[in-house]
Amino acid sequence: MIYRLVWENLKHRPVRTFLSAIFIGISVTLILTIVGLSQGTLGEMQKRSRGTGADILVRPPNSTVLGFTGSMPGGEKIEEVVRSRPHVKLVTGALNVGIGNFQVIAGIKLDEFNAMSGGFHYFEGGPFQREDDLMVDEAFARARNLHAGVTVNLGSGHPWHVCAIVDSGKLSQLFAQLKPLQEMYSATGNVSTIYVQVDNPANIPSVIADLESTLEDYQILSMDQVMDAFNANSVPLLKGFTDVVVGISVIVGFLVVLLTMYTAVLERTREIGILKALGASPGYILGILLREAVLLAVIGTLAGIVMTFGTKWLMYEFASSMLTQVIVPDWWAKSAAISLVGAVLGALYPGLKAAKQDAIEALAYD
Repeated sequence: MIYRLVWENLKHRPVRTFLSAIFIGISVTLILTIVGLSQGTLGEMQKRSRGTGADILVRPPNSTVLGFTGSMPGGEKIEEVVRSRPHVKLVTGALNVGIGNFQVIAGIKLDEFNAMSGGFHYFEGGPFQREDDLMVDEAFARARNLHAGVTVNLGSGHPWHVCAIVDSGKLSQLFAQLKPLQEMYSATGNVSTIYVQVDNPANIPSVIADLESTLEDYQILSMDQVMDAFNANSVPLLKGFTDVVVGISVIVGFLVVLLTMYTAVLERTREIGILKALGASPGYILGILLREAVLLAVIGTLAGIVMTFGTKWLMYEFASSMLTQVIVPDWWAKSAAISLVGAVLGALYPGLKAAKQDAIEALAYD
């Protein structure tokens, strides 16, 4: 009986119920979108690192795991040292140059990179022919509406000739020949990262130990260490940002339900008086309003989950190619709990106010 009463109360004011659920849903969508963006973007970075085919990375001294731009002076000479070590099968260096908006052009030696990564799949065009040739992956090409043969200026002050559209998931979205890129940025002989492939995965620890003793000041990282770094919990700023968004969502849910329930209590003062006159206890009245708040939170959460599929489509169609959103089902229950907490907190004050109303005064309310 009480659940039917709760449902009928919400149905009696459909516009308010709809808007309240939508506002709660927006806060849920905000949580799921932020989490989906962080996991999707970091997952894409993991995929690109794995796509190199490397087992070990050599980075400049005092560099960070996530800092893949920059320059390693004399990097090509370091490559030769690495190439001479036992159990090292393949070695190639890349110069990563930032061009703004978190985009990076990777300067590579195509033959070496193909041997390590397994090579590119060409959707349009073909390998480098000119010094200003640029290969772009399909995601970047779709976002910029690029095709093989066009000329594009990426904000670096240098026009590039798009020679090919290639598959995604290998190191970067943009690729140029190493030598011309080094000359363009006054980094002759330099690379940002040296990628190493060993002859047998079982030899990775021994190769890392050997390189650490040979190149004492350099960062020697296994691919597993790099994968661990591309984790939302390993990026303090990202985790802090997510926590702030979750907090804002709780506040939004609290305010929406508080306003909705408080207005409902004022409008239903006489109804509450009738229920009390019929013997309803304060706990019964409070229970009705709390159940309404919980139902609003459930409807809002379901709406928020559905709207997340819409934000994913919008990100795919209109956002930067560097941003990848994924659907995060493991966060559905968490977002539901967050919206429930906000809803219950928001319903407490109006519920207590209704529960304390005097039956005679409520019946006399106009």
